[in-house]
Amino acid sequence: MPMKGSGRSQLREIDRWDHGVGWLAYPDEAMQRASHAVEIDGDVWVFDPVDAPGVDELLEDLGDVAGVVVGLDRHKRDAAALATRHEVPVYVASWMTGVADDLDAPVERFGSELADSGFQTFRVVDRTVPPWQEVGFYHEELATLVVPEAVGSVGYYCAAGEPLGVHPMLRPFPPRRVLSSFDPDRLLVGHGEGVAENAGDELRTALSNARKNLPSAYLQAFKTMVSD
Repeated sequence: MPMKGSGRSQLREIDRWDHGVGWLAYPDEAMQRASHAVEIDGDVWVFDPVDAPGVDELLEDLGDVAGVVVGLDRHKRDAAALATRHEVPVYVASWMTGVADDLDAPVERFGSELADSGFQTFRVVDRTVPPWQEVGFYHEELATLVVPEAVGSVGYYCAAGEPLGVHPMLRPFPPRRVLSSFDPDRLLVGHGEGVAENAGDELRTALSNARKNLPSAYLQAFKTMVSD
């Protein structure tokens, strides 16, 4: 199983709900790069997309695309291509560096709110060594939290028995303070399927156990890296 898929993609839906949907463009890749679209009053906001045949039809069922969002400095993915097709900007946090210049599409910056989407935004991680800039999104009315990278449900994030885990690089010092302040009904993540039930409890458990379960998590990550 390759870490990152390439070539012909095959879209698989995940995280379907009344106001949105997610997808995996390469369901068989180990990284399980997840993309999401959230509908608010007929406007569709697309988060960290990986393109695939059928994505436009998936979005059209929700409404009109209002913007494409990059939530992590490493998640440029196919944001520019999708934004260009739908004639909308790519939205990048005002404090993120080294991202906008690499996007071949118009860029809009945002601060504590994502335009008029209703999403509050906040810094999950902002450091230079090792480089990591990640912004999270919370929509109070929808009780929905979007975390692009810090937590995920894919195998190499999780210790044995964990449905949700902290990124291996963040486990020694997980972002507990910032993420534990939210109690979402739904959690959407950038790697793997999201959490649609007891999301707040699952998030707090993952953050609380990050260090305690570190040896098991690293073993799981190693197995993922060396598996075929």
